[in-house]
Amino acid sequence: MGWIGDTVDSIKSIQIRQLLTQAVSLGMIVTSALVVWKALMCITGSESPVVVVLSGSMEPGFKRGDILFLHMSKDPIRTGEIVVFNVDGREIPIVHRVIKVHERQDTGEVDVLTKGDNNYGDDRLLYAQGQLWLQRHHIMGRAVGFLPYVGWVTIIMTEKPIIKYILIGALGLLVITSKD
Repeated sequence: MGWIGDTVDSIKSIQIRQLLTQAVSLGMIVTSALVVWKALMCITGSESPVVVVLSGSMEPGFKRGDILFLHMSKDPIRTGEIVVFNVDGREIPIVHRVIKVHERQDTGEVDVLTKGDNNYGDDRLLYAQGQLWLQRHHIMGRAVGFLPYVGWVTIIMTEKPIIKYILIGALGLLVITSKD
């Protein structure tokens, strides 16, 4: 019957106890990943300690598919730093360079203006309507390191969801049919 027949026979022969053991193991793996993510959030001070560059707006410094590691400290944001920010009304964070810093005289708070290295103008068109500057609460973190091209896995699975479902199905089948 081949590999498929063997797999079906393997699934039929699974006992309830073995199935529960595998489900608990899978749950522990998922829980461990969440604990690591939360620990990274605490260590870096960023709500998203790792992000993937999704566009070519920061080329040649960062290319599409690069993974950035973020850190958010209490230090003031300076011109030239690369920040990741959220804009009201958009779900996907943006990775761009700070080109101008404006300190408010009355409160001492710092507002920033950003621009993609590969873009012609500043990001005011990307900000929410009527917004001219980013405030500190918009900034998710500063880029402190990167891994080139590793984020392509995320991009491919986002742009072609069928690949994500095939991969999840294959991993699930592997867990169910493993004899350990």
